[in-house]
Amino acid sequence: MKETPLEQDIQEVAFAGLLQTHSEVFFCLNNSLEARKSKAWNPRHYFQLINEANALESFLDDYGARYNREYTFFTEMVASLRGFAQAGYSLSHLIGRLSSYGVDQDFPSDEPEFLNSLERVRDFVRASIVALLKATKSEASRLGLEITPQEFPEQSFLPVSVRQQLPRNVGVEDLKEEEQKIAEVISKYLLACDMLGNVGLHKIESEGERRQFLARVCTEEKARVYEATVHNLQSTYDTYIRNTVLEARDGKLSRIRGFITISLHLFEAVTYLTHFYERHESDIRSEQAKKEIASLVSPSGVQDVILNDLLFWSVKCLTGGRVVAEELLASYTNAKQLEVDLQDSLILHARPAALIVGIVNRYGTPVELELAGQKCNAASIIDLLLTVGSHPEEKHFVFRGDVLPLNDIALLFQHDLGEGGVEKLPPELAYLLEK
Repeated sequence: MKETPLEQDIQEVAFAGLLQTHSEVFFCLNNSLEARKSKAWNPRHYFQLINEANALESFLDDYGARYNREYTFFTEMVASLRGFAQAGYSLSHLIGRLSSYGVDQDFPSDEPEFLNSLERVRDFVRASIVALLKATKSEASRLGLEITPQEFPEQSFLPVSVRQQLPRNVGVEDLKEEEQKIAEVISKYLLACDMLGNVGLHKIESEGERRQFLARVCTEEKARVYEATVHNLQSTYDTYIRNTVLEARDGKLSRIRGFITISLHLFEAVTYLTHFYERHESDIRSEQAKKEIASLVSPSGVQDVILNDLLFWSVKCLTGGRVVAEELLASYTNAKQLEVDLQDSLILHARPAALIVGIVNRYGTPVELELAGQKCNAASIIDLLLTVGSHPEEKHFVFRGDVLPLNDIALLFQHDLGEGGVEKLPPELAYLLEK
């Protein structure tokens, strides 16, 4: 019995007929968006474009259109439209809800500049979408498609749906007290501020310098790390703090979430536009497609808004909440100092150091170790071992932080750092056996 091949070639002319049918809704939407030249686009318009571009791109990919000389440019434009629509959706959603985040009081002098920057990016994204929409219509005509004159009915626009995801809580300990939950979330917020603040972001007008800087600090891979860091932060906040009695009682908490959310929407747009730019620079697109798309959307302009508008303000907004976060951390932790002496027969080597790190990370609040005047982060085993290694004869340890991890560290020292066997540690430290 002769087997039927899993794949068969289809001629360009025959495929054009299929594309005619599958692209009709897309071009109806194209007509509607083009007709709104002088009207604002709201999140529903971007959301509908995301859906239609995604459906059409999937159809094109099913037939390998990206790798066909006749259809590769059309396919790349549809893919580009989806990315710009996603960036536009994030920005439109942010601008529409900005006043509800309650952070105006925290950077009032910068607010006009921030709003101008948001408007500039939104205008750039919309102009890029319009140029791509016109070009897809022109390219479709060249391919032999008949473009429908009909518009997409306003009543048929999809309602903007909320993305639902399970909490991002892998690696997050179960916390027993609400104050402890808040302290951990705020500590994570401050760590994110440190990480993003250390990137060294600043506005750069020189095209060449800007390109080199972004190649170093904001590749698509790094952009996704930044976005995921802030997304995880928001998810953790929503899991442990949102809609709690404490959040309703303490307005500073909702302000922190406002900073997180603003930053997240900006980082989403960073990721989408960085993806577009890197596709332009890579070998994924044909050289002809690169040139034609560059004539529609300036790669330099994309990098300009990525760095000087989106990245700059995403980090500035997040770190703008640092003062509020530090005040909250002081309110929800009981800061103490613990001084302990190590027996002469004991050495704080890698295994007991890992136990100290395990204690600190369980509670999620900052703990500082001072040894012979040198200070380090007790949540980092590398910092801990480097500090101890620099003072091998020192036996007096000073820990500073919340009373909960300090109590457990005191217990660990009382039981000789677990050197008699971790199974002999008291029940309060049983969680260390699970590491």
